[in-house]
Amino acid sequence: MEEVLAIMVVGMLFIGLPWMILHYVTKWKTSATITSDDEVLLEELYNLAKRLDERMDTVERLVASDDPSFTPVKRLLANQETDNQQLRELEQMLAEKKGAKS
Repeated sequence: MEEVLAIMVVGMLFIGLPWMILHYVTKWKTSATITSDDEVLLEELYNLAKRLDERMDTVERLVASDDPSFTPVKRLLANQETDNQQLRELEQMLAEKKGAKS
């Protein structure tokens, strides 16, 4: 009976423990990457944010035409070079990704 128990403990120590560690390391590495569903969601959110920014520009332009004392809220402006750099990089990455899929 003690021999069976010893064999089980040795088996669990040399087979079960490494298998469990490698299993969870593999799970951890695969979960650290972004999935294709996440990429689609990010692209949709990016397009939505772009549309909302264009709408804000339109609203601010309309309000400014009605009220000359209106000053727009401090936010990212569409034509500032520093603000647009990250957007251009993101658009370039999306274009490259779409080109790779085609």
